[in-house]
Amino acid sequence: MTAPTLPRTWRPLGPRIAGGVAGGALLVMGLLLWLGFDDETREAISPLQRITVVGLVLLALAVLYALIRSRVVAERDRLTVVNGYRRRDFEWAQVVAVRLPPGAPWVTLDLADGSTCAAMGIQGSDGRRARTAVAELRALVEELSR
Repeated sequence: MTAPTLPRTWRPLGPRIAGGVAGGALLVMGLLLWLGFDDETREAISPLQRITVVGLVLLALAVLYALIRSRVVAERDRLTVVNGYRRRDFEWAQVVAVRLPPGAPWVTLDLADGSTCAAMGIQGSDGRRARTAVAELRALVEELSR
């Protein structure tokens, strides 16, 4: 496979759909539940309980957003991997191999120092889309890490 034109960004489709649907469902269900309470029940809920529920919803949304924002970005001078709220930048020479074994949840990058880095931006659950992304990334590693 020939290397794609740069810059190129890969994002997982399945987690983005699931995160968006789950976040929307959480907000809609919470709103419908609150509107379904009668006035007496609403008044019985203390401010601390309200703050706790809002805090838990915000925490759940923050976790879903972390999954949604995962990506792998290839540029001429570097490869950027964003997993959740962590971003790692690699020079092309640091990336030795790109692996996605059968059944693996996401791509693993083998690095020159002997360590590995998960790249959640390319997820095995995306099937053919993931295999194409792996082939493109491998072609870039072969071309740019010389």
